[in-house]
Amino acid sequence: MKQKLSIVPFSTLLIVSILGVVLSGTPGSTFSEGFNTGDVAWMLAASALVLLMTPGLALFYGGMVNAKNVISTMLQSFICMGIISVLWIVVGFSLAFGDSIGGFIGDPRTFFMFNGVLESKPWPLASTIPLVLFAFFQLKFAVITPALITGSFSERIRFTSYILFACLFSLFIYAPIAHWTWHPDGFLFGMGVLDFAGGTVVHISAGCAALAAALYLGKRKVAAIHEPANIPFVLIGTGLLWFGWFGFNAGSAVGANSLAATAFATTNTAAAAAGLAWILFDAFKGKKPSAMGFCIGVVVGLVAITPAAGFVGISVSIFIGVVASLISNIVVSLRARTSIDDTLDVFPCHGVGGMVGMLMTGIFAHTAINGGNTTGNGLFYGETKLFFTHLTALGIVVAFSFIGSFILLKITDLISPLSVTPEEEMLGLDATQHDEQLVLGKIGTPDIQEVHHEPVMA
Repeated sequence: MKQKLSIVPFSTLLIVSILGVVLSGTPGSTFSEGFNTGDVAWMLAASALVLLMTPGLALFYGGMVNAKNVISTMLQSFICMGIISVLWIVVGFSLAFGDSIGGFIGDPRTFFMFNGVLESKPWPLASTIPLVLFAFFQLKFAVITPALITGSFSERIRFTSYILFACLFSLFIYAPIAHWTWHPDGFLFGMGVLDFAGGTVVHISAGCAALAAALYLGKRKVAAIHEPANIPFVLIGTGLLWFGWFGFNAGSAVGANSLAATAFATTNTAAAAAGLAWILFDAFKGKKPSAMGFCIGVVVGLVAITPAAGFVGISVSIFIGVVASLISNIVVSLRARTSIDDTLDVFPCHGVGGMVGMLMTGIFAHTAINGGNTTGNGLFYGETKLFFTHLTALGIVVAFSFIGSFILLKITDLISPLSVTPEEEMLGLDATQHDEQLVLGKIGTPDIQEVHHEPVMA
């Protein structure tokens, strides 16, 4: 049965590879006028930094789950570097940044199979770098977004079904929101919404999808004490995310300039403040300061500063990091008292963190910080338009990403069941989904070994 089901995705990849040859046409001359070599060099580095965030996320999530699900959890992040990269070439980039259709979606024909990307003029808002570089910088954002969702359904989803959902989410949720927000003709862009590096496009969309997934899949069937497999993995993953986030935020200046330096500074400051706020608030509640707590706080701070990174002052980023950390910490505690099984608290951290960041941008954004390119000053400076614009946009994005993801989960479930069986959940997804297992040696050294087991239902 599994072999028969694998025919469809395998055949699809073969067809796409053939189309890549058939539709390539005669290569035209590559556009190369007016580029700034410094900007190109920085954006190549920034793109690599953003890609590094996905392996960082894999370690971050992988260290938090039970030992029998480490590999499956990490692979759910890594596989996005494969499937979304190919999907982006075929049609994803066109849907997000192609010729606008009514401000809601890009024309899939604009850059279908990446035709014309090398020959085209630069993106209007990134005029000093080649269009292909801008496209691949944006690809890295598209890669990590569905990977972020995986923390909500860790330890209980079928791998093949997850791949289908990731594809559907990328095409029908991520690409439209990216188009609305970052395309000059997108309707949120036209409203004046500010999202410097993806707080709305990446984190709110992923966080709301994570909540939808947690509600749709329900609680894990096998009751067990949740013990993180490897806290050092979490620490290393956090370090890679923090490091890569400089490309995420500072790279969104699309040039080696003072705006990139500002975004770099606000990013580091908010992360530091949020990490400290999390463990100090835990101590205030009577808990011991923990490595896990600091790491989660850092990530929340990074999420919250993302939409505001190039629009707010450096000292303000301390306030944003602290407030986001406190609110997410409280929401994590509240979520734990409910029946919602968001395994790694993706919604309280990424979803809520992104919402806080979006509203903080509407409060503290100032035209002077990014050279007058914002649509107005924030509420803190006496202007109300930007804040209420962000409040309206927040409602639109939350509703679209939550309801849309819930529908896509249902469609996926009808095509390929999402949940593993209770027996598979008990044995762990590493063994039942991948025939692999994380084995701890006598001195505690992780060792990945291939394992063979009898069919679960035999």
